[in-house]
Amino acid sequence: MSDPVAPGDRPARPPRGGRRWTSFVADPTTPEKASRGLHEAANPDHRLRVEHDRHTLLIHLSDEDGHGWTTIAVDRATRQWAVAQDTRQSDTARIAYESLYGGPPS
Repeated sequence: MSDPVAPGDRPARPPRGGRRWTSFVADPTTPEKASRGLHEAANPDHRLRVEHDRHTLLIHLSDEDGHGWTTIAVDRATRQWAVAQDTRQSDTARIAYESLYGGPPS
């Protein structure tokens, strides 16, 4: 798992030129089953998933190798957010949610 960037510190800017932005893609699905996740086309271990209810968005992004997770919890009404990183997606979801709202879901 990567170390978080300390407040006020920033990662080094990537080199210019030769960069091309790409998108995450969905796995092919059957008409009976919706795809619930996305992955980087050239790296299927690098995944993205978004969940939501009426109040909160949870954005889950795996590490490049798929062995860790970053989750961003966003309050839909205020757009306030919290971020958590850990090795399990369920742990990052819980930590980010509790950081955002100050406790477990009621």
